[in-house]
Formats: sequence, C-alpha cells, structure tokens
Amino acid sequence: MASSSEPMVSRSVDVLVVGGGSAGLAAAISARKRGARSVLILERDGRLGGILNQCVHNGFGLHTFNEELTGPEYAARYVERARELKVEYLLNTTVLSLSADREVVAVNARDGVFRVAAGSIVLAMGCRERPRGALDIPGTRPAGVYTAGTAQRLVNVDGFLPGREVVILGSGDIGLIMARRLTLEGAHVSCVCEIMPYSGGLKRNIVQCLEDFGIPLLLSHTVVNIEGAERVQAVTIAQVDEDLRPIAGTERRVPCDTLLLSVGLLPENELAQQAGIDINPTTHGARVNESLETSAPGIFACGNVLHVHDLVDYVSEESAHAGSCAARFALRAAIEKDAPSAPTAPMSGEGSFPVECARGVRCAVPSFVRPSAVEDALTLRFRVDAVYRDVCVSVYVGGRRVSHRRHVALVPAEMLTVRLRASCLEGLSGDDVITIALEEG
Repeated sequence: MASSSEPMVSRSVDVLVVGGGSAGLAAAISARKRGARSVLILERDGRLGGILNQCVHNGFGLHTFNEELTGPEYAARYVERARELKVEYLLNTTVLSLSADREVVAVNARDGVFRVAAGSIVLAMGCRERPRGALDIPGTRPAGVYTAGTAQRLVNVDGFLPGREVVILGSGDIGLIMARRLTLEGAHVSCVCEIMPYSGGLKRNIVQCLEDFGIPLLLSHTVVNIEGAERVQAVTIAQVDEDLRPIAGTERRVPCDTLLLSVGLLPENELAQQAGIDINPTTHGARVNESLETSAPGIFACGNVLHVHDLVDYVSEESAHAGSCAARFALRAAIEKDAPSAPTAPMSGEGSFPVECARGVRCAVPSFVRPSAVEDALTLRFRVDAVYRDVCVSVYVGGRRVSHRRHVALVPAEMLTVRLRASCLEGLSGDDVITIALEEG
C-alpha cells in the first residue's frame, strides 16, 4: 500500500501524451481516431501549440495542408481538431516523474500533485537549445547573450527588441530566421558565423533570410571571445581549421551589443532517462522500433524529443504514427487483461532486427524493426554526416539491396526519408540487419 505522503492515482486514461506542441497534438488526434476512448495531454505552457506559437513566419504546412501557413496558424488547425475529437488537456502542468509501468506524477496550481496511470504513453516534450555554457566561449558574462529561440520569443511574443547590433553564432534554422526578423525590426546583423564548413540550416532559409538581406554567412568561423562588463560591447571571431580549432592570425573584432546562439538542439529526455529508457547517443533521443515504441513497453516517443526534425510537417506525420500505435497498444492491453494472448516481440531480441548506419549516414530512426509489426510500409528517417554530391542512398535488408535512389546533393541539415514496402522485409532471420548507406551515383 502506498504511504500517505505519496500521491495516489488520480485517474486512468487510455493514452497519455506528455507535451502539447505539434508532436503531442498530432499524436493525441491520431490516438483518438484509432479508437482510444480517453486521451489526455499534459502541457507545461499556458497554451497548446508549443514553439509554433512564436514562429510568426510562414512556410509551415506545405506538405500537410498543401498551403503556406504561419506557425500559429498551423498549430491552430491541430488545436481545433483536437477539441473537435474531445481530446482532454491540462495546461500549466509539469510532469515530475515517469515510470516504466506507465504512470506519471504531475503538478499544477489547480490540482496540486497528482498521478495518472495510462494504458500507453506518448513522449512529445520537444527539444531545447544549447546554451552558452555548453560552448566554453572565453570572455566576460555580460547581458546581451541569448539563444536564438529566446530572442524569437522576446520579439514575436513579448514585443521586445533584444539589441541593435547583432552577431549570430551558428547557422541553425532559428538563427537564420532571426537574422531576417531582427533586420525587419530595425536591428543590424553583422554576420552569421558557422564553425562547420557547411550550414546547419535549410537552403531556403539561407537564401530567404541571409542572401536576400545581404547578411554574410561566414563558414568555418566561430566566436573566440566576448567583451563587455554589464552589456556585450564586441565579440572576436576567427576562422577554424579542419579540426575546428581557431587559426592564429585570423581573429577579427566585431562591435555589437547582442550575441545570438543558434548552435544546435537537444531532445528533452530527462523523463525518459528517469524511466530507464534506452537513449541513442547520436540523436540523444530514445531508441525506438518501427512503431516508435521505446525500450519500455507501451511508452512511445515522437517529434523532436525523438530526433530533431527540420520540418514540422514531418513531426506531425511521425507523431500521428506514434499516436496510432499507442492507441493500438492501449486497446490491446485492455483486452488482454481478460483474455491474455501471446506477447509480441520486444523492441530488440528475437523477431527484431537492428537498423545500422554505414558509409556517410550519421543516424537513423527507428533503431530496430519487427517485420511482423509492419502493416503496409516501413518509414526510415536519417541524416548524413557531411555534404555529398551525386550519391545514391541504398538500403540493404539482410545483405539484399531493396532500395537505391540517386540524389544530386545531400546535406546534414535535411532529414531524409526512405519508405520500404512490408514485403521488402521478408526473409530476415538470425543475425540479419537493415543497413542504410551512401554509394557512388
């Protein structure tokens, strides 16, 4: 029996979704459509939609709705659909803990600390930005150093301009978009520095946000010093060599009052780690199978908490799959309480085959595939480790090539997708693996 100091189970639901952004909304909607009777979203913010609410630029929805929407418009369509399907949600609610047996402890001002037991759980907490502390930039610690996402919220939601003379470190998509946004608001962006020899953002953002506004992109450059006592006064930038180390004699001082950091995103996986879920060291997201189920049975992951995406349309597509699979798991578990049946194959082990990356492929999702659980087709999402031109993406199933497609160019910033018919997975046995590799065109 639980002690009196422990929160008791306040309620039970078929599917519990942690996070009410684009991933959580798509998963919840899909779970309801799949037949889940009760779906609950727990969202720590004061409104649904997540980061989309501060993305006032257009470019969303081209794949999902065949039209160009702003972030709030895209989110509004999913919020409206969730309400139509009677998806329940609690706002301003923080999840404190997650257990492998599908229970969470959460807290909010209205209900206090409470516990929810779920037939299945979908993790959709999104990601966070790397802060200055992760970069080890020498210099003082003055005001005026922001992550690009924080600056975006200040400008688009709160109506504050963080600075007038700006340098941006990192060429992630948020940083590129903020270069344009700040310019439109009257600030001067001196340059965007990128330590890698290629951009971390989409080509369309490089063109529309930098080239169209005459903002220079300095590849193989980084910030090596920050000056200023109370406020940033200048930064020193320098070129880097092949080992990403600053080259002596290439330093240049750039006066500015603001430094924006757009140096990568990390999945918010503290809850997953707390529950003992296996984490992929490359993506920093959970290892999942073809159903996006983690190593904890009945707990699924999708969206940026699984791996960082480049387009929200892909987040919605992937999350809808996770929600559907979560509903199927919950409904099957409810039936098996009365009539137990043979268990399905675990994420890894007999009946499950690993997905391996080779020759230029840096990471892939899922990590394991159970052919018996693939209904119509298997979707593989992956990224390359450098810029490649005139290459082919090949997929091998147990040593047999089942897909071979030529690409004019591949870049790490873009997530790639390969879909395999279920019939392509036939014949897997023993120690066979599924391999994604780059080959000459």
